[in-house]
Amino acid sequence: MLVPIWRSVLCSLWICALILEFGHCQGDAKEPKTNSGKKPKAPKAKLGKETKKGPRAVVAKAKVKATAPAQTLLTQVLKKGRFQRVGDTLTVRAGDALELRCKGTPVQWSVPPYLEEDNEGRLRTVQHQRYGTLSLVNSTGADTGEYTCYPMYCEETDCRKEYEKAVKVFVFFADPQELFVPSSNYYEVIQLRTNWPTRLPCQVTSPGAAVSLHREFPPAEVPVDGAEITFSTRGGFTIHRPRPQHAGSLYCVASLGNLRQASTKYMLIYVNYPMAVPAPAIEASSSSLTAGDNLRVSCTVVGETEVAIDFTWEYPGQQIGRPLYTQEIRTPVAGGPGARQKIQSVLLVDEVREVDHGTYTCTAENLQGAKSTSTTVQVAAKAKLKKKPQ
Repeated sequence: MLVPIWRSVLCSLWICALILEFGHCQGDAKEPKTNSGKKPKAPKAKLGKETKKGPRAVVAKAKVKATAPAQTLLTQVLKKGRFQRVGDTLTVRAGDALELRCKGTPVQWSVPPYLEEDNEGRLRTVQHQRYGTLSLVNSTGADTGEYTCYPMYCEETDCRKEYEKAVKVFVFFADPQELFVPSSNYYEVIQLRTNWPTRLPCQVTSPGAAVSLHREFPPAEVPVDGAEITFSTRGGFTIHRPRPQHAGSLYCVASLGNLRQASTKYMLIYVNYPMAVPAPAIEASSSSLTAGDNLRVSCTVVGETEVAIDFTWEYPGQQIGRPLYTQEIRTPVAGGPGARQKIQSVLLVDEVREVDHGTYTCTAENLQGAKSTSTTVQVAAKAKLKKKPQ
């Protein structure tokens, strides 16, 4: 009985020692764990909620920036990785490189016609993940013009330009030796239309050049009043209300420092351009005739004076080769604003036959367009006379 008692005593002592040792250690461990664990848990829960709200606020701000003016989406890439937002215009020294960056996935670029036709490998466009770039090296004054970035809207493989979101910048490539954008034409013919402003595109390469308008014969400077005729460094001279006196040979002269140069000559031809497409009205002398009768079909247009109107006819007799006989009559129309006239084209058919039965169509055409109108004429056979009995 002594052995079991001794063993039980030793076991009791060993268990008590373990309880005292580990109980004390666990107590020390639990206390800091409880204190340091509970306190961080509360802030972590709070931070979790705030973190969810935080990014939402940032995303909302980014959306507002995306709807900002178009200029904020287009930047010029400068040396040493610097960027600069561009405005409506940008001036670059001829010979220097130009690099533009436009946000969007994807984007499409539009450049001056000169570069679209032949850029000799100087122009390069690259689409990156979030933006597109346009790079131009060995620039010249001829590269002056408008550069446009169009964000593209794509559905699978079908993409189209978003014109309302286009970003534009007019770039001047200032050339101290060429004040005007070079042209291969010595003379350029331009129509002066009565209903449309006319532009003389004497484009300068530097916005600082002073430009004046001149007439070749007789030699004289044309006054630019800012109302009837205006000037823009990006578009040249504009004649807002063309008149016959504006016709002739004109050219521009640019001055910058000690340099003075003349532009291409513009031959302005005055055209009394119609305000609208003609509206013809057709009328036949009779809608029902008997073979042997004479027919007159009139096509009438009322419009501005000195405006050319061309009439063409389609008639049943064409099928058998009946020749076309017409006459044209012009008479002034009194009253109303502006000078107007009535123009008539009259189709004459002598001694109609059954083959002349059908539809007569008149088409009136001017520089704005053409319009047609028709009428139908019936032709009955001539009644045969009955012989009297003898």
